[in-house]
Amino acid sequence: MNLLSVRDLTKIYSIGKKQLKAVDGVNFEIERSETLGLVGESGCGKSTLGRMLLGLIPPTSGQIFFDGEEISGKRERALYRRMQMIFQDPYASLNPRMPIGEIIGEPLQIHHLPDKVDELLDLVGLPLSAKNRFPHEFSGGQRQRVGIARALALNPDFIVCDEPISALDVSIQAQIINLLIRLQKELRLTYLFIAHDLAMVRYLSTRVAVMYLGKIVEIGLTEEIYANPLHPYTQILLASVLLPDPRPDPRRKIHRMAAPHGEVPSSIGPLKGCPFAARCPFATPLCKEQKPELQTISPGRSVACHLYSAKTPLKNLLSIANQEESLR
Repeated sequence: MNLLSVRDLTKIYSIGKKQLKAVDGVNFEIERSETLGLVGESGCGKSTLGRMLLGLIPPTSGQIFFDGEEISGKRERALYRRMQMIFQDPYASLNPRMPIGEIIGEPLQIHHLPDKVDELLDLVGLPLSAKNRFPHEFSGGQRQRVGIARALALNPDFIVCDEPISALDVSIQAQIINLLIRLQKELRLTYLFIAHDLAMVRYLSTRVAVMYLGKIVEIGLTEEIYANPLHPYTQILLASVLLPDPRPDPRRKIHRMAAPHGEVPSSIGPLKGCPFAARCPFATPLCKEQKPELQTISPGRSVACHLYSAKTPLKNLLSIANQEESLR
């Protein structure tokens, strides 16, 4: 059963007489106790989408359903208790003038709940002595544990993890990821995990959604996305991941050939056709004239690409890639 559903969610900012579509008609669902990984380039709208789900940014249009109830434009105290966020910067998200005990206990005071700061500190692996210390006295990983403890204070069902490991050292990232996995199993949490690190997304996520210029271009089970990416942009993202195995993999040949051309187009003003058409090596005239819709290719797998609406099989794309490689 879905805990969260989004229908045609859109966020438009006015810039003078023009408009910027930060999020453009997004649709997806997140089931209970699963992790949906959200990946894409910087500026594609991932964080804006996450903040709209929590009511931190009002959507321009569209619908958000949480536990079967539409919550678009409606935020009640009881709803805030069920939805929380772990922020990207573990230092900027904490009040430097408040000790850790007050930071974690503040949500409990606001909602008139019993104090359980000691329990939360133990849950995230911090000593009880941390209560009287300030954020600047902790490392980045410890500060992020404080942010996680604060997010868990109200016993939420759904947490938006907005790049929670990007500001941390590599050795600390694994600790935080393993902590999130353990907490999810113990507390039956549901995550939207926003990140750039595709290896971490694969390790943590049940399903993956790929975002480009405000639109979701592909979504499916994690192993299916990584083993057989359909959208050319997804192929480019996965081709950028360094593999420890130097042996050639035939499945990655098309990823290497799907090299992007040019720069990312501007999101300001009307954009005709597929937003990725100007950079796509497989673009057709139709791609430059008409926007593709997100369509189901197989159960649980959707892609927004005219190559599949035209029933162009992936092996044909691989044939194109082989021809281009032979001409080099």
